[in-house]
Formats: sequence, C-alpha cells, structure tokens
Amino acid sequence: MSVLVTGGAGYIGSHMVLTLLEQGEDVVVVDNLSTGNEWAVPGQARFYKADIADADALDAIFATHAIDAIIHFAGLIIVSESVEAPLDYYSENTCKSRVLIQRALDAKVESFIFSSSAAVYGAPGLEPVTESAPFAPESPYGTSKLMTEWMLRDVAAVNPGFRYAALRYFNVAGADPKMRAGQSSRQSTHLIKIAAEAATGKRDGLQIFGDDFDTPDGTCVRDYIHVTDLANAHYCALAYLRAGGPSVAANCGYGSGYSVRQVVDAVKAVSGVDFRVTQAPRRAGDAAMIVADSTFAREAFGWMPELDDLETIIRHALEWERRLGNRTGGQPDG
Repeated sequence: MSVLVTGGAGYIGSHMVLTLLEQGEDVVVVDNLSTGNEWAVPGQARFYKADIADADALDAIFATHAIDAIIHFAGLIIVSESVEAPLDYYSENTCKSRVLIQRALDAKVESFIFSSSAAVYGAPGLEPVTESAPFAPESPYGTSKLMTEWMLRDVAAVNPGFRYAALRYFNVAGADPKMRAGQSSRQSTHLIKIAAEAATGKRDGLQIFGDDFDTPDGTCVRDYIHVTDLANAHYCALAYLRAGGPSVAANCGYGSGYSVRQVVDAVKAVSGVDFRVTQAPRRAGDAAMIVADSTFAREAFGWMPELDDLETIIRHALEWERRLGNRTGGQPDG
C-alpha cells in the first residue's frame, strides 16, 4: 500500500515524506509547485505535478497506486493574506479539499490526515488550548481550515470505512536535523525563518507587529513546534488510524509559549548577530496568545516529541538558512 502526500514538495510536506520513507512506506507526492520545490521531494518517492482539484489527475494516481492513506498539506497558509483575499483561501483550502475528499472516497481510501491549524480557535486566552475549546476563527484562513474539518467530520459519519485525523498545528519551525529538508519558502511570514534570514544577512532586519497585546511583554506569544516532531506526530496519527482508531482532532504543540521578543532575542543569542529590529502596527488576524495542550495526541497516538527546545529549533533553522545561501527558493548546498 502507498501513502499519498499532498503538498509534499513544501516545507512540512517534505519532512513528512522523509519520515514516511524512513518508516519503509511507499510514498506518492502530489504538488502543483505553486510554493513548493520539486528538488525537495526525495528520489524514492513518486512525484506528480498536479493540483488537488484536478479530479482526472487524482483518479489516474489512484488507479496506478494502491493508496490506503492520504496526508493532506496542500493549501495557502498566510493569515494576513487571507484577510485581504478571503475567496482565494476558501477556494484553495476548502473547495479544493472537497474535490480531494470526494476522490478519496471513490478510491476507498481508509485513512485521511488533515493539516489543520490552531487558527480554528481564534484567540482563546492565556491558558493552554484543549481540543474542546470553542471554535472562533479570526481569519478566513482559520475558517477555511475549520470548514474542511467539518467536511471530514460529516463524511466520516456516513462512511464507516473512512476515518480521519485533523491535526491542529501551532507554530512550526526548524529544519530536518540531518539537513535534508527545511523551510525554503520564497516569501515566508514565519518569525523564526525571517529572523534566521536577518541573522544570515538576507534581510536588513525584521519588524515586530504590535507591542500592545495583552501579554507579558506586549508582543504575541506562540507555541513553537519543531517540524520533525510534527511530521512524527502525523506518522503516529497514521498508525492510530490504521489500527482502527476512530476519527479525531488533535493539537500539535509543546504546551509552552514564547513571545516574539523572546524568539528574536534567542535567534540573536544563538547566531551571535545583533540584527536590526523595528516596531510596526499589528497585523490583521493575529491573536495575542495561543499555546497548545497536546495531551490528547500524546495519549491517543503515543506521540513523544524529541526536539522540544527553542534553542535547538533555532539552531536547525539557522544551519538550513546558511546552506540555502542567497538562493531565493533555491536548492541548498551540500
């Protein structure tokens, strides 16, 4: 049997492919390369350049490969952009997911893992967020993810052979410890990625958006999770579904938060570079604080994070950034 990874040429998807291959899985990747890079897909995986809304392409892939599981990463991810272009996000993240889900049902795929987001919760407050927290997305990005979760919930309710896990990410950062993959986005909005670019001279500095949030130092607080730990969480969820576990939604984070200022200071300390930092107004859709309670994922899936350390995350991100050199979206050296 094979696992289909959508968005497998992207940041998180490429790490997922590596994890699956390490576990001896047969992997098929679908990516339209709108933001991903074909070089990021390991040669052992079969790659198809296609959009997840291309029903004919999907049908051909399902006819060629015996796919028993889908891990779905493909989509748009920038919160502020979603506020400016909401229909783009509903099209890419929700409508196209509907096509993929339908084709998965037609192909009798049994397990579906969805890349969801903590953005479905909105701004829940200072306490770690559990899966029972009310839904209150504050951006079209968060709403588009929630709508896809609801589609999966309703489809699973009437198709006993189809089960899903919706993994709600917090803030993903870092790079593969062996430097086989990392964040190579051309226009990243992720704080640690941007700070790593500033520390390696690819930016003349960075901006902190908002300093008047209801947090200890006035800047946003987030739960940062290493991308390799996140990929392992997906594999644990896949094993859980294959073993007959019922459909679930689960948070993926470490349960501890760092403010923007704390992260910036940590990147400066690890890199030894005192890059320029300026203050800017808040961005639309940003919540003050969101930290995960990932107890459920640890107990239900047996997930055990191994890289829960901000300095380690930053060190891996910096090493990857140095290997990229000045190549915008390009393949790293070595």
